Amino acid sequence: MGTAYSYTFAASGNPAPSFSVVSGSLPAGLSLDAGTGVLSGTPTSAGSSTFTVAATNGVSPDAVTPLITINVEPEPSPDGTQAAVVFGWGPVVAGDEFSYTGAPDPLKWGVYNSPGHAGNGIRSPGAWSVDGSIVTVSGDSAGTTGGMSAKFAQQKYGRWETRMRTSARDPKYHPVLILWPNNNTSPNCAEIDYAEGTTDTSRIKFFLHYACTGSSFQTQAFQPVDTTQWHNYAVQWTPAGITGYIDGVQWFTDTDPAHQPTVGMHQTIQLDWFPDGTATQPSQMQVDWVRVYN
Repeated sequence: MGTAYSYTFAASGNPAPSFSVVSGSLPAGLSLDAGTGVLSGTPTSAGSSTFTVAATNGVSPDAVTPLITINVEPEPSPDGTQAAVVFGWGPVVAGDEFSYTGAPDPLKWGVYNSPGHAGNGIRSPGAWSVDGSIVTVSGDSAGTTGGMSAKFAQQKYGRWETRMRTSARDPKYHPVLILWPNNNTSPNCAEIDYAEGTTDTSRIKFFLHYACTGSSFQTQAFQPVDTTQWHNYAVQWTPAGITGYIDGVQWFTDTDPAHQPTVGMHQTIQLDWFPDGTATQPSQMQVDWVRVYN
């Protein structure tokens, strides 16, 4: 839908034949030129249309096509396929569209100014920039990178969805979308990493942390993903359990009540550095929007 389309029906005869639709109907927005046999136009609505075309010149028999079906797909959303749309999560109640420039909105985000993950490198406010539609966090060759924590939707239960991509990143830089405990405290060390890159740059992981110690402290899943392309990562947290989605498709679920966080959580965005003694290539993580639903 919304994309120009053209197809030419060919027929020969003396006198020259004309073309017409003799059964069914064309998709809205398309028309058939009787003289040239060109079917063209821009479809204006999604759906299937079945029809036949005849070529006639007054000399029997007429040439008639078999049944033809054209399927017009809905116009792709610039935001891609979203779990919120697929499952009808309703209106956005909080988040950030990054429709401004400069630093991340201080009313919405607390930007880290601290040592990096596990004390490696630093998380600097200067690593962040917003260009009017996208926020970018950059990691340099020395491990200076960034993270930030949402001041909105600090709640127990809800639905979060984030549109994210990376550069062709160094495996030592890991993009992470996290639900983190409010006030940085949780009796069971709760953490919901609903999209976490690792040293394997060809896939993304989901980690649900539900214990502070022991051999069993998390459940996880992984999915092959090209993170250099835009994808929509979502998590649904209800009393029934925790579910993860990529581009509207479920890929993780945990319904064990013992694995539930016991405190409110909030969104964080991080590009974490995991040095291994080899040279680090600068890398980036970009977020188009963060949306929260009830």
